[in-house]
Amino acid sequence: MRTLQIALTATAALCIAACSGTGPSGPAKLLTLDGNPPLVIAHRGASGYLPEQTLEAYTKAIELGADVIEMDLVSTKDGVLIARHDPNLAISTDVAKHPRFASRKKTIKVDGETQTGWFSNDFTLAEIKTLGGISTDAERPQEFNGKFKVVTFQEIIDFAKAKSKETGRTIAIYPETKNPTYFRDLGLPMEDKVVAAITAAGWNSKTAPIYVQSFEPGSLKYMKAKGLNTKLIQLIDGDGIDMKTGAMTYAVPVDRPYEWTKAGDTRNFDVMVTPAGLAEIKTYADGIGPWKRYIVTIKGSIGADGKPLDVNKDGKINDADATSVSPTTLIADAHKAGLFVHPFTFRNESRRLAADYNKDGKNEYAIYYKLGVDGVFTDFTDTAIAARTEYLKSMGR
Repeated sequence: MRTLQIALTATAALCIAACSGTGPSGPAKLLTLDGNPPLVIAHRGASGYLPEQTLEAYTKAIELGADVIEMDLVSTKDGVLIARHDPNLAISTDVAKHPRFASRKKTIKVDGETQTGWFSNDFTLAEIKTLGGISTDAERPQEFNGKFKVVTFQEIIDFAKAKSKETGRTIAIYPETKNPTYFRDLGLPMEDKVVAAITAAGWNSKTAPIYVQSFEPGSLKYMKAKGLNTKLIQLIDGDGIDMKTGAMTYAVPVDRPYEWTKAGDTRNFDVMVTPAGLAEIKTYADGIGPWKRYIVTIKGSIGADGKPLDVNKDGKINDADATSVSPTTLIADAHKAGLFVHPFTFRNESRRLAADYNKDGKNEYAIYYKLGVDGVFTDFTDTAIAARTEYLKSMGR
């Protein structure tokens, strides 16, 4: 209980320091890099409600007010870019229920991690179009599984343009080159196709409604060298948190960019959040997309045996058994380097919320908004929008 009280006190102090509200000269200044309200980025669409990265999930996110829709790009056997988070189709589609594809199940390594399933590079687009998307979280609605189809990058570009015209507001997109080294090694490089599609869309500029992201610096650098002039974002990952210390932990495949592993570079992602790392990123990118724990981490209560305690006694150890701690200086450091900050991923499930957020995701967003994040990746657009509205109101806007 004392740990929770300390965390709440720290959070309250942070809010007071970061948010002074309306002053005598008008609305308070926002701490974002450009002074504008933070973006709400629909992570894989409204993935908290519908199977991710489908047009239906993106439509729902836009209806809920998203500024940006986000997608991951992987390649089919015939070289078409599709929206899936993983090359392994078993994770997010109903491929296992299609007997005709049973023989394609195999065990391989993806970015150093051994996986068993069906992989996008073994399927043509026509074959993938027979599959349906499924929810990737057992706590989320399952009744839509298999009903919505996998879409291509080009279909999403066309969709975003149509929705922008229909709604009268600009809907930006946020594609990621996913596992680019993996696909390049298979003879299915994606970067040239990404650049070509963006150029054909008339979006090859810093002011266009598009952000291009990757965990691999080489992918971003290659596209930049090929003439891509959109906003570029370096993603920064980690595996988990040491509940005793709050320190980041690292494990394959999210310990470092896979291209580093392949080259024998043993540094982890944490080198990217140092001043030197941020300065390096600024030479090829416009922003960073760090796991949110690089900004506000958590700590658990530790028992006499040195192991984290199941504080809420639900039989599991997770974020709900921990409390948030004082933030790092990453946002300020990145802004000083001229980089915007879009942390990932904000979710509503109680197991993913530190105890001091009182099972209300809006309390988590509030901290990050007040710290000056330039945008948030969220599975629940409506919660992010509601929290932003409350935050802006507190700032006299």
